[in-house]
Order: sequence, then structure tokens, then C-alpha cells
Amino acid sequence: MQELEGKIALVTGAASGIGRAIAQAYAKAGARVVIADLAADKAEEAAIAIGGNTIGIAMDVTDEAQVEDGFARTLRELGPVDILVSNAGVQIVAPLVDFRFDDWKRMLAIHLDGAFLTARAAMRQMKDAGRGGSILLMGSAHSHVASRLKAPYVTAKHGLLGLARTIAKEGAPDGIRANVMCPGFVRTPLVEKQIPEQAKTLGISEDAVVRDVMLRDTVDGEFTTLEDIADTAIFLAGFRSNALTGQSIVVTHGWYMH
Repeated sequence: MQELEGKIALVTGAASGIGRAIAQAYAKAGARVVIADLAADKAEEAAIAIGGNTIGIAMDVTDEAQVEDGFARTLRELGPVDILVSNAGVQIVAPLVDFRFDDWKRMLAIHLDGAFLTARAAMRQMKDAGRGGSILLMGSAHSHVASRLKAPYVTAKHGLLGLARTIAKEGAPDGIRANVMCPGFVRTPLVEKQIPEQAKTLGISEDAVVRDVMLRDTVDGEFTTLEDIADTAIFLAGFRSNALTGQSIVVTHGWYMH
């Protein structure tokens, strides 16, 4: 944790859920944290709640101008970013044959365009500062496996592996590492919303969705927790060398092993 003291971390989608848990862990570890979220008021509320050297900013990660403005503000108010967590995401569940093209494009834009735009902005600041950095992309177990009803999500999460590996190659000369965190099911509002949707689509009970779909292949029948992911984010952000870069770290209670 001492490796994060005084570091500047920007976390997207950080007003709630996984992003907020990571932001809280980083602040506790001594980092100065930027809470970036779609709604400015929610980002600012989260920053106040977390306390410390934390600020909240509005950022639509699919909007190039907003991303650039958010990183510019971070540079002005705190300094160049040392850690990026590209976490903003959304989920829409439907069979592929019924999937609306607009929803497909929206999901890929948030997950892939957002990761590209924020990683590019972070890399530029890291290169100019000359002190390296850590870029963490929020993947999923679905970066490695597929599930029914989630075609764009699975496609996007697979794509993040390629982006992180490219960042790792290009960033290495400047001490910039990139890795993908791949959680299993974490009981966030995003997952809670999926339970009744999948129950309806699959024609089974909500309990069956949890037991037989989400947690069936874990070793202990347990959800991955926010603390599990925050601990992993601390570890990866504070790692000292390029020995751990271009990797996907799977945090799933054994649901997916590789």
C-alpha cells in the first residue's frame, strides 16, 4: 500500500459499485483520487463521502472532448495521472437475434472507446511526467468465456485484452504497465438488474439464475466481493516493475481458471 502514497489515480465509473470501492481503497492507501462519472453531482457526492485528497468530475468516457477536459483538469488541480482505472461500464441483456444495433454500438462505445480514450489520455500524461504508471482496464470473466444473452458485453470484454497487451508493449519503454482485472459476478446494481432480466428470458426463477447461472461454476458458491476487486486493484497499481504487465488477473472464486 505504501506504493500508492502520493500517487494520482483517476477512476472512471467511480460514483458507485466497483469503481467507488477501488477509489475508496486508493484514497485509504494515500493516493489522491479523481472520481470520474457520467453525472457531476454523483461524482462530487462520492468524492465528499470518501474524503481526503479526492475530487469528483463529470466524464462521459465515450466523448473525446470530455475525456480530454477531465484529464486536463486533473493535471491542473492535482498533477499528472499515475494510475488509471478504466471501469465505466453498462450491461444490456438480450438474445443476439433481438439485439438492437443502437444498444450494440452504445455498449462497445462505453467499454472499448472509453478504455481507448482514457488510456490514451493517461499515457500522454505518464510519458510527459517521466515517472511511469499503471493502467488497469476493467474486464470480466467474460474476457475469457462467453455467456448467452451478452454478445456485445462479451465482445467488448474480449477486446480489452488486446488493448491492454498493446498498451503494455508500447508503454514499456516509459515504465507504463497495463493489466486487465477480470471479476466474476459482483453483486452490484449492474448485476442485480441482470437477475430478473435473465430469469424472464431463460424462464427460470431468480434464485435459479444466481445458483445455476451466475455461481454454478465457482468453487464456493460465492459472489466476488467489492473488497476482492479493490484488493486486486491496490496490488496491480502498486506493483514495482514491468514483470507484471499485459496480463489478465481473474478474480472469480474459481469460476474461470487459466
